[in-house]
Amino acid sequence: MTSSHRIFHGRRLLVLLSILLSLGFFATTLGSYLVSKDAIREAILGRELPLASSNIYVELQKDLVQPVVISSTMAHDTFLRDWVLRGERDVSEMNRYLQEVKTRHGAFSSFFVSDRSLSYYTGGGVLKKVSPTEPRDAWYYRVRDLKEDYEINVDPDLANQDALTIFINYRAFDFEGNYLGATGIGLTMDAMYRRIKEYQQRYQRTIYFVNHQGRVVLRGQNAASQVDDLRTSPGLRDIIDQILEAKSGGYQYEANGTNHLLNVHYIPELMWYLFVEKDESEALVKIRQTIYINLGICLVITLIVLMLTNLSLARYQRRIEDMASTDKLTGMLNRQAFTILMDKLMADCARSPRPLSILMIDLDHFKRINDQHGHAVGDQVLCLVADVLQQSLRKSDVAVRWGGEEFLVVLNNCALDEAGLIAEKIRERIARAPLAVADKVLVVEASVGVSQLRPDETLDQAIQRADGGLYQAKRSGRNQVGVFAEVAPSI
Repeated sequence: MTSSHRIFHGRRLLVLLSILLSLGFFATTLGSYLVSKDAIREAILGRELPLASSNIYVELQKDLVQPVVISSTMAHDTFLRDWVLRGERDVSEMNRYLQEVKTRHGAFSSFFVSDRSLSYYTGGGVLKKVSPTEPRDAWYYRVRDLKEDYEINVDPDLANQDALTIFINYRAFDFEGNYLGATGIGLTMDAMYRRIKEYQQRYQRTIYFVNHQGRVVLRGQNAASQVDDLRTSPGLRDIIDQILEAKSGGYQYEANGTNHLLNVHYIPELMWYLFVEKDESEALVKIRQTIYINLGICLVITLIVLMLTNLSLARYQRRIEDMASTDKLTGMLNRQAFTILMDKLMADCARSPRPLSILMIDLDHFKRINDQHGHAVGDQVLCLVADVLQQSLRKSDVAVRWGGEEFLVVLNNCALDEAGLIAEKIRERIARAPLAVADKVLVVEASVGVSQLRPDETLDQAIQRADGGLYQAKRSGRNQVGVFAEVAPSI
């Protein structure tokens, strides 16, 4: 397999590994997000919103329920009933009473409308006479016909320059249960808007109040939705009847592509429904940020893993290539690597002709060394020769372990005469290289055959002639260089 093929498969492995890691991290992160999303939704619906509703209800005890209690106290006040039954003679007494109620409880206004005289009393005196033909007095006749003890209504306050006011209108009766009129106090809408705004900022929820008809009677001034009739509100219109019938509970609905979580708490004192709502996307902001951080961490981890994997693959690939191309004992090239290098070298020589010479080196009496000193010493001898060749050759030359004790050297850009000199130098260095065996010095000798590649022959033929030169050196007494100029027969 060529290097390009190995690189291709390595890259394909890295791509596959990156896809698997990315899918694994993404699936884990997505699964964690979905589980966390469900848990957060359950926590909001089951704990957070009900708790916020309860806390807001407690606040309302002070803000709206207390005025109802004050109005009830006024309607049952002995002074008021006695004053009416005495014929409403001293108006200043009623004025002082209403002014005291207003001042003591910090109300925006306080009033009493007598059903006997139809007089509208305030802390500043008689405001007017109510009439069934006056549209602005319709509230009084509505209250007179109420079955409930009181109502909470939003109307302009005639006594305060028509400022929009929340009135608690309470029905008053004498000691025998006869209707006397309507009394109560008023709260400014601005004050209620501020309170709702405070609720929303404190609890980070959308808060509004709904009556029995499904209409919003009170909301913050900066509420996102200004729909008054919830029966026409997207999402809510499908469940509003269920909400009004159940009076309290947790719900969720979708509107404009956003999922809303809702808790409803009925307030009997006000006869209103308290709606506490939260946009689910707001609740998931932090978890989304966490997901983005996790994905970023996963990306970094994936890149680190891929980098380390790439380094490991490259390292192991080099080791495998070294194992496939080098001789394990001597570290020299083997014949497989030699074939690849020589194909490239021969192609280069075909483009740019230059002389190539071949050295065939064979160790003399190597079998005797193995027999007398053991194969371990024989291995040391082979490594010694490899070191000599490495020190004696240029980087452009090619040396390979050709067989058991045979080495082949290709001298690049080297003619036959120079090759003979190099061969002699190598032979001498091998003979002079000391090798200690026990308490003796082992002298290693080698025979060398030399040939030069001819233009009309193949590399195998040049190697065969170098082998012929080696054969001549062996026949001539060994430990010498032999040059075989002609093509020798196969040995």
